[in-house]
Amino acid sequence: MQGVFEHVRGVKKVVAGYAGGARSTAQYETVSSGATGHAESVKITFDPAQVSFGQLLQVAFSVVYDPTLLNRQGRTSGLQYRSAIFYADDEQKRIAEAYIAQLDQSHAFKRPIVTRSTL
Repeated sequence: MQGVFEHVRGVKKVVAGYAGGARSTAQYETVSSGATGHAESVKITFDPAQVSFGQLLQVAFSVVYDPTLLNRQGRTSGLQYRSAIFYADDEQKRIAEAYIAQLDQSHAFKRPIVTRSTL
């Protein structure tokens, strides 16, 4: 994911890491157990005058991963590989949920989208 977003115009910085769990357990060896509550993630810093949050979602859903896979990305599986959007504010949450609903209603994917937005 990091490499894809680094090439999007308006993206200033992309940092790979973990989200959704305690800071004290955010190490690869611990997260790999699947018991920390973390998800592998990227934090994207962007200029909204050049690229919108919605456009970043379009990149994620069309290029980066399959949003219909529950706790899985490719051949790797576990809670740490879940499909999630960690939004920064209520507006991003609204945009993410509306975008997911739009994709589901249009049947853009053969299976229902399991991606969830979370704080």
